[in-house]
Amino acid sequence: MENAGYIALSRQLALRREMSLVAHNIANMNTPAFKAEKMIFREHITEPARGEALSFVQDIGTARDLSAGPVSTTGNDLDLAISGQAYFSIETAEGVRYTRHGRFQLDGQGRIVDGLGDLVLSSAGAPIIVPPDAGSLTISDDGTVSSNAATIGRIGLYEFEKESELKREGNGLFSAEGQQPQDAVKSRIVQGALEQSNVQAIIEMTRMIDIHRSYESTAKLIKDEHDQFMRSVGKLTSLRQN
Repeated sequence: MENAGYIALSRQLALRREMSLVAHNIANMNTPAFKAEKMIFREHITEPARGEALSFVQDIGTARDLSAGPVSTTGNDLDLAISGQAYFSIETAEGVRYTRHGRFQLDGQGRIVDGLGDLVLSSAGAPIIVPPDAGSLTISDDGTVSSNAATIGRIGLYEFEKESELKREGNGLFSAEGQQPQDAVKSRIVQGALEQSNVQAIIEMTRMIDIHRSYESTAKLIKDEHDQFMRSVGKLTSLRQN
């Protein structure tokens, strides 16, 4: 394969990875609090022993869109959205993780848990246990959980200095990756609401179409390069036979 073919192939591989990321975004456009991601590319230049330097396409990672998704009202007491950049803390089998997916519920022991049954932690890092006779719950904007009878606890809300460096895991969870969570100062909880995904369907579909066209264009370039090479081989073979 000639140099043009290698360069086109590097572009094609990058486009395939970008298409996978766009498809992942679209698949999660209805997932509460999901944050869209996009590829980061850079030009990778190599200098062969002879000839001009070659410029390849190289993807060096992904960037997460940290903007908040729209908030929709559900009316459920344990559906909680966050206004601000904070995260809830969740106790999982792998340790404490963080999420903005605020669809919570009570388990059989009256503890507030997430959709997987993992504990939602209080500001003191402990489970929040709701008494059986508590009745309806009120959760104030600072996370204080109250019933008609008494204050039950306060949901922990944390912010991170380098939010973009939180590592995404499954089920809307993030690990802190060595960062120390800070008590949220500017963020507030909205009871009876959920943050929706910040994926914008029209933008993602447009990106998908652009990627598809670029992929086809690159494939045609590779095919043309191959056809030209085969014609050259054919001419050389013909000259030798004559």
